[in-house]
Amino acid sequence: MKSLLAVLLVLAAVAGVGCATRPESLASRDLLSMQVEEAVRLFQMRDPTIQTYFDTSYAYAVLPKVTKGAVFLGGAYGRGEVFARGVKVGYCSMSQASMGFSFGGQYFREIIFFQDKAAFDRFTMEDFTLAAQVTAVALNSGSASRTDYQFGVFVVPDQGLMVDASVGGQKFQYEPAFVMYDEPTTVIP
Repeated sequence: MKSLLAVLLVLAAVAGVGCATRPESLASRDLLSMQVEEAVRLFQMRDPTIQTYFDTSYAYAVLPKVTKGAVFLGGAYGRGEVFARGVKVGYCSMSQASMGFSFGGQYFREIIFFQDKAAFDRFTMEDFTLAAQVTAVALNSGSASRTDYQFGVFVVPDQGLMVDASVGGQKFQYEPAFVMYDEPTTVIP
């Protein structure tokens, strides 16, 4: 079962290869930033107690639009921005594979809160995967105040219809917003 799940995760990762973690153009990055801001406002509106996570978490990742579809075998993909101490530090992408009784398609928004630096460092390492055992909380009023976490995962369904009784995991890629170079670059006027 674990090897089949691993194969599905690899297939989902391959499907997402054409989609870069960091949006290519400035216009695409600006659009993603606007979508992230809108998603954060929606999460805060649905459950004001989630503000505690924004205030106390070391870092968080916001995926404003994850697309998911399945006919027994399923997949999902989304990209977002990553913040540490309230400052954007990078971009992330998520691919998901699942198997089981699944049919349909949907969009959803997801936020992952990292309780401390150790949890965030695990996320920024290559090949970070949230296992199937990690439960996402479908956000409604008051649910954020009752969640214990090292990785707090909250989801708001956006649109679509999906029947899902499957097993899967989410694989993440992280890319820093700014790349530091060892040698200074020469600027030619």
